[in-house]
Amino acid sequence: MNILQAIILGIVQGLTEFIPISSTAHLVFASRWTNIYNGNAEQITATMAVIQLGTLAAVFIYFAADIWAIMTAFIRDHWAAMTGKRGMRFSGTGGVRPIWLSEDAWLGWLIIIGSIPIGTVGLYFKKIIEGPSTKNLWVIATMMIVVAVLLILAELVGSQRKELREFGLLDSLAVGFAQVLALIPGASRSGSTIMGGLFAGQKREAAARFSFLLMIPAITASGLLELKEVIEKHLLSSDEFIALGVGTLVAGIVGYLSIWFLLAFLRKNSTAIFIIYRIIVGSAILAALWFGYLSPQV
Repeated sequence: MNILQAIILGIVQGLTEFIPISSTAHLVFASRWTNIYNGNAEQITATMAVIQLGTLAAVFIYFAADIWAIMTAFIRDHWAAMTGKRGMRFSGTGGVRPIWLSEDAWLGWLIIIGSIPIGTVGLYFKKIIEGPSTKNLWVIATMMIVVAVLLILAELVGSQRKELREFGLLDSLAVGFAQVLALIPGASRSGSTIMGGLFAGQKREAAARFSFLLMIPAITASGLLELKEVIEKHLLSSDEFIALGVGTLVAGIVGYLSIWFLLAFLRKNSTAIFIIYRIIVGSAILAALWFGYLSPQV
C-alpha cells in the first residue's frame, strides 16, 4: 500500500464511517480498485480496523466536552456513593436512571452496557470476521438492503420522542444489540445503531449522538487489537506503516466533517436519502454479481 492508496482509503473511511451507508462496503470496493495487498484478506481487514482509529480520533475531538463530562461525573458520583456522601437510591427520574447518578454518569453506564453485546460477539467470531467471507459481495449487498428495510420500518414505527437525557437501559440494549449487526459487512455501524435507536423511540439526532459515543469502546478495542497483530505478525512494511498513518490522519479529518454533517442533517431530515442510496447500491451490486460482472470475493 502506498500513500496515494492510503489517502483514498482514508477519504472513503472518513466519509462512510458515520453516514449510514456502510464503510465496509465502500472500503472493500476501494481496496479492489486500488488493489492494495493484491487481495490479501487478512491485511485488508487489519488495515480497515487500524484506519478506523482515525475516525475514532474524530469522535474524541468532536465530543471532547461530552466525554470529559461523562468521565468526571462517573468518577465523582461513584466516589460520593462509596464514601457515603450520596445515598444509592434507585428511584426517581421517572424510572429512567438511579437518582444518585447524574445524567452524564448514567450515560457512562449506558455506553458500558451497550458495548457488551458487540464485545462478546466480536471476540467469539473474531476469526470469521478477519477471514475472506466477510468481504463477500453477496453478503455486503444483501445487508445493505436488509438494513435499509429495517431503517424504513424504524422510521415508520419509532415515536422519535426521546432526547439523550431520557435514555434508559432498554435504549442502551436496543442500540447495543443493533450494533452487533455492524459485524456483518454491509450493515453499517451507524446505520444499525441509528436504526436500533429509532425502534426504541429515540429522536434521530439523539440516536446518532449515542451511536457515535457507543462506537468508542468497540472501535478502540478492535483497532488496537488489530494494530497489535499487524505489528506482531509483520503484516505491513515500514513504508506501508507510514502510508497507513497518512490514511488514518485523512480518515480523522474527513470523519470529523462527516459527524458535523450528519448531526446537522438529522435535526431536520429523516434517513430517507441514505435508505434510497443503500437500496440502489445494494441492488446494483446484486445485479452485477448475478450477471457475472463482479466476483463475489476479494
